[in-house]
Amino acid sequence: MKILIIRLSSIGDIILTTPILKQLKIKYPNITIDFLVMKNFKESISELPYIDNLIVFDKNKHDSLKNLIHFGKELSKNNYDYVFDLHNKLRSFIISKNINSKVLIYPKRKLWKSILVKLRIIKYHADDTIIKNYFKPFHFLDLKYDYEDLTFSFSKNDLKNVSKYSSCFVMAPGASKETKKWTIEGFGMLAKMLYEKYQIKTILIGGNVDSSRCKKINEISENNCINLAGKLSLKESGALLSVSKLLITNDSGPFHISRGVKCPTYAIFGPTDPGMFEFDKQNRLIYSNIECSPCSLHGDAKCPKKHFKCMKNITANLIFKKIEKDFI
Repeated sequence: MKILIIRLSSIGDIILTTPILKQLKIKYPNITIDFLVMKNFKESISELPYIDNLIVFDKNKHDSLKNLIHFGKELSKNNYDYVFDLHNKLRSFIISKNINSKVLIYPKRKLWKSILVKLRIIKYHADDTIIKNYFKPFHFLDLKYDYEDLTFSFSKNDLKNVSKYSSCFVMAPGASKETKKWTIEGFGMLAKMLYEKYQIKTILIGGNVDSSRCKKINEISENNCINLAGKLSLKESGALLSVSKLLITNDSGPFHISRGVKCPTYAIFGPTDPGMFEFDKQNRLIYSNIECSPCSLHGDAKCPKKHFKCMKNITANLIFKKIEKDFI
């Protein structure tokens, strides 16, 4: 059997497909799995042992109606038995419809529900976790859902590059939207508290866009952080988390990378619904659960209520006490 799985973006959503890939290889050892991903997100899934061929979608080359149709027809030459569209947006729809194979699509939330949430008429509560929804198109293959067993792969060289930072605390203070970010003051004070008690500096990770935020966090911590934002590749970040004591992160890609390398993780949620994922003692949810939350599908530029209580109500001391109790 030969299949194509489409999940073009983004970091976290791509990593969330890995339990399916693993189960497919366990259930069908001779299966050939091709995976289609956008070029700038390929590090999220590359080097994974469950993928036979990683196919890269380049927006600069393929992103027009004509090119999308052509791209799909080229993929059709691979003679797939099935195509699983786990992206389920217009771009993946056009590609998959031009592949001469049976196409199965994962069920996203209802359009009416998305519209009502965006209009602030209702709060957003997930009907099921993302991974459970990903599994639904594979029901006829009798796959076994095995919790949120994520995998993130990296090389020995990636691990070597970050080995001097092993056994540290790590924070990932960035996120795709402003309201998904816990406060700069909170991260800074927590890093300060961790250093004062354990004499261990906190590593700050993220992209170039997070550098100035991380600089401010370090200043608040009284220089008890090491700012590596923009200095590590995605693979190196995963390697670092694999040898770290724990991660404190927002609802963002590092949350799933950390789970993929089995690093104890504290995930801070504010405007988005934590019901999209499952949590256990290894992966702790930090959530104030105020009346107006969750208010957004993916976060916003500003708090619609203008008070931002969902994040401001979460204090550094609250998380520090949980860390003391759980992992240290």
